Amino acid sequence: MPETVTFHTDLLESHCIIDARTPLEFSEDHIPGAHNVPLLTNEERVEIGTLYKQQGPHVARIRGMELTAPRFPAIMHEIADLAAGRPILVYCWRGGLRSRTIATVMKLTGFPVQQLIGGYKAFRAVVSEAFDNFTPPGPLVVLHGMTGIGKTTLLDKLAARGESTVDLEALARHRGSAFGSLGLSQDELTQKHFETLVWDAFRRLPPGRPVYVEGESRRIGRMTLPGNLYDVMHESCKVWCTASLETRVARLTAEYGLREYADGLGDALLRIKKKLGGDKYAEIAGYLERWEMEPFMTELIVSYYDRMYYKVREWKEEMTLSLEDFDAAAEELAQAVKRDVTLIER
Repeated sequence: MPETVTFHTDLLESHCIIDARTPLEFSEDHIPGAHNVPLLTNEERVEIGTLYKQQGPHVARIRGMELTAPRFPAIMHEIADLAAGRPILVYCWRGGLRSRTIATVMKLTGFPVQQLIGGYKAFRAVVSEAFDNFTPPGPLVVLHGMTGIGKTTLLDKLAARGESTVDLEALARHRGSAFGSLGLSQDELTQKHFETLVWDAFRRLPPGRPVYVEGESRRIGRMTLPGNLYDVMHESCKVWCTASLETRVARLTAEYGLREYADGLGDALLRIKKKLGGDKYAEIAGYLERWEMEPFMTELIVSYYDRMYYKVREWKEEMTLSLEDFDAAAEELAQAVKRDVTLIER
């Protein structure tokens, strides 16, 4: 029998991780850095499961061996190439027959290999538990401000300076606004995988340093912030970011005012028609049809975004920050946090 091991984060750095589940299971979520080397195809797993229910485990296992045994040499070579001399960790759904089969084949051929106890379910429990009572690796500094101000760009500037950041919108593949899906797609992203990505992003940060994130609602597109992360953000240091209307219009135009987004802009505008009202919708739709981006973006900001977002703030920010100049803003914020520890002591 292959050696077994309980999941711990050191394995993510030390081992070549092999996911023996089907491509469909892997696409729904997987351990960070894992390689999918499926023992069964999506269709074969359904077939084996049906046999198991209708005729019992003996018949199902025989059929499983018929399907998979001819693949053992190819599986061995593929994993060996991926491992490149590193020890191997294999897992499946619950640490059962699929991962044990591959781990046994690798062990018989002389490779250092371990099977993950509890499989993906054990890893998933670690992620879920981490967000039940979430504790970030350092105090959070949460960037708030009206749409178009450039909070994501500021986050990028802070990351370039070596600050700890987590871009939740990038992980969610959505910018968090009515037009936030343009150029992006959440179609292939599941809630479970989003949670894994967020968990891994925070896991990778050095402990004790401030972590900069954007202020979000509980939902980013179709994704929901896991566990009590939203509540932790709500109780953390808040920075209110500002910029002029002209600057915001220019930034939104640069980000969204692309001809290839024309249909998407029209669809998104139609979805908020009721909130705009018929006359205002017709006015803004006219700007879009004529591709007059400056009045289009101005009216979106004035008539929609600024009316819908941050209508009521039940909190007082610890700091106000102008984002007219991103480099200057990143410097000012990083120095303020470093200089005044009370900003982040909550």
